[in-house]
Amino acid sequence: MSLISTEEAAQHLQEAVAIMARLRAPNGCPWDREQTFDTIKRHTLEETYEVFDAIERRAWPDLKDELGDLLLQVLFYAQMASEAGYFTISDVAANLNAKLIRRHPHIFGEVEATDAHAVLRNWEQIKRTEKQASGVSHDSMLDEVPRSMPSMLEAGKLGSKAAKIGFDWPNVDGLFDKLQEEITELQAELAPNAENYSTAAEEELGDLLFTVVNLARHLKIDPESALRATNAKFRRRFRAMESAAGGTEALAACTPAELEERWSQAKKTASESQSS
Repeated sequence: MSLISTEEAAQHLQEAVAIMARLRAPNGCPWDREQTFDTIKRHTLEETYEVFDAIERRAWPDLKDELGDLLLQVLFYAQMASEAGYFTISDVAANLNAKLIRRHPHIFGEVEATDAHAVLRNWEQIKRTEKQASGVSHDSMLDEVPRSMPSMLEAGKLGSKAAKIGFDWPNVDGLFDKLQEEITELQAELAPNAENYSTAAEEELGDLLFTVVNLARHLKIDPESALRATNAKFRRRFRAMESAAGGTEALAACTPAELEERWSQAKKTASESQSS
């Protein structure tokens, strides 16, 4: 398959912008016309996760479709913003183009960057300069991390920001020590509250999760992708248990010991299947 020309891409995008404007026009689609920034935003998150899913499944035709759905969100927001007089889709593209050029001086300017680490260092410096120039100020450097992020992503971003000034574990060994410390503190909190877990237990569990996310950061593993892979693995093994038992109802009738045995068998079967 040949690469699409920039002219052809521009033509298709121009058509998409025109279609979106038509849908939002006074004589357009009643549903599209009723939408607002607040009603659309939840769809944006859903579409983002569907893009993630398609990538993880290596389902390239699905990814093509899901990227289109994600692009629709951009077109929708830009059209509504244009109607309100905030900005247009042209402003969005122009702003992106300028940002890409500005933040890649090693490509479009005279700055040298010999590796990815140097590129990221330049990128962060340019971002700080841009914020200072715009008059945007924060009481803390952590204010740059949006509170609206999913908590796992926010935890990783907070740890990464703090690490930029040296507030970080020096190595992975220190994180394993911290992990064990948090487990011990959680166990201590749970011991006297076996039936009614306290707010302190919730806090200790949060500390444990925060440490796990930052362990993933040190290992250069995306915790979201790692957990999603484990979720998928759990689904496969649980389905194998249901199938071996003859259905969900039959599985539910098993004793705890039988369930454990079926789980072990499902793990063994999955392991043998992967090695074959």
